[in-house]
Amino acid sequence: MIELTDFPKLESPFIRKEYKVSEETWRKHGKRYQLRGPDVYLVTDEIDPKYSWVFDDPTTIAVEKLDGSNTKLLVKDGRLESLYNRKNPIDPLNILSRGRGHFVEGIFQAIAKGWVEDNKEQAGELMGPKLQGNPYDLIGHIWYPFDRTITALAYKSWINQERTYENISSWMDKALKSRFYIKHHKTSFDDAPYAEGVIFYNLKRRDENKSWRCKLRRDMYAWYYEDLDIIF
Repeated sequence: MIELTDFPKLESPFIRKEYKVSEETWRKHGKRYQLRGPDVYLVTDEIDPKYSWVFDDPTTIAVEKLDGSNTKLLVKDGRLESLYNRKNPIDPLNILSRGRGHFVEGIFQAIAKGWVEDNKEQAGELMGPKLQGNPYDLIGHIWYPFDRTITALAYKSWINQERTYENISSWMDKALKSRFYIKHHKTSFDDAPYAEGVIFYNLKRRDENKSWRCKLRRDMYAWYYEDLDIIF
C-alpha cells in the first residue's frame, strides 16, 4: 500500500486563547460539550495576520466543515491503491479487520455517486452512524471529497456578510445550517441542524502557492457553551 500524507491541520483566522471553566459547571455539563478538562479554547476578536485574506479578499469562500473522519484515497488505473484514515492505513481486502468496514462502505458509496476520480489522490470526510454521533442522521456511511465541498457546499450567504468578528459570530450562531444535511435529506433550512463550522478557501492564493485555507468552528465561540461558567 502506498503511504499517503496526513491532511494538514487547519488553524483559525482569529487568534485563540484558553479560558478556565468553573469546576461545578464543567462536571455537570462538560461531557455534553466533549471537554476533557475545565477549560475552553476560544477565538478572540484579534485576526491572525497569516489569514487576513479571509477578511479582505472578496474571492475567499466559506464552505461547510463536515463532521466525520478525515480519509484519503489513491486510485491508479481504476484500482484503489491506498486508503488512509489520517495516518492509519486501511486494507479494503482484509475482510477480518473489525471496525474498518464502514470506511470501505463509505468509499464504495462515493464510487457509485461518481465522486472518486481515477489516477488521483483525494482527501475527504467519512460520515455515518459510527462517526461523531452521526449528526447527519445517515443510515449508512459515505465518503465526501473535499474538492466537491468547494462547489456543492459553499455558503452563498457568506458573500454578503460584513467580515467583522461580531458579524461572523452572529452568522455562525444563527444561520450556519448544514448544507449537506439539507441536500441529503431534501429538507428545509429550519429543519436542518447547525453545521460544525466552515472552511475558508481562497483558490487564487492556492494557485500562487500561498496559505489558502483555514477553519472556524461554532465551538470556538463562548456562546456555544451556554451552560458553562467561563472565567474571562
